[in-house]
Amino acid sequence: MSTYKLTYFNGRGLAETSRLIFAAAGQKFEDVRFEREQWPAIKPTTPLGQVPVLEVDGVKIPQSTAIARFLAKRFNLAGKTDVEQAQVDVVVDTIQDLFHAFLPIIREQDETKKKELIAKFVGEDLEKHLKNLETLGKLYSNGGQFFVGNSLTWADLMCHEFGQKLFTYDANCLNNFPWLQANRAAVEQQPKISEYLKNRPKTEF
Repeated sequence: MSTYKLTYFNGRGLAETSRLIFAAAGQKFEDVRFEREQWPAIKPTTPLGQVPVLEVDGVKIPQSTAIARFLAKRFNLAGKTDVEQAQVDVVVDTIQDLFHAFLPIIREQDETKKKELIAKFVGEDLEKHLKNLETLGKLYSNGGQFFVGNSLTWADLMCHEFGQKLFTYDANCLNNFPWLQANRAAVEQQPKISEYLKNRPKTEF
């Protein structure tokens, strides 16, 4: 039986989609969390000088999306056919388009500039990206509440986690997107996910 260790900061961040995959699969793993001040000592032990890092039977795998995709395939959350897997990847890439539009806000240190970036993002960019996700949900879901094939995949889990980040800046951002609202509710109704969300460490991001 394989063993898994996921190393990341003490926050959701880029590791949370993989943690959600573990939760959905009911798979135990070692959830190694560390504080910012510990990072200089940990950084040299990582393959690329970044986290998250997944260790599978002692083999280190970096890059958050590669980790999540690997786990999703291993635990049958990546789509049931080659076409479904491609559709899941389309959704994931579209979520990452949204993330890249959001990234300057995270990186900005000047509070005045950060507020300006948030206003621009919420006012100009966010709706376009959410509309794209709403379109894909209706296109690929076969009339269901999950993005692809009417069953849970890691695309749903990634969307749920990123939605949590968006609510920090616009609590009403999904008001005009009923399919995305239904998708979020469907994810939270999964018993293993519900249990995980209730008990996971409370962190800002």
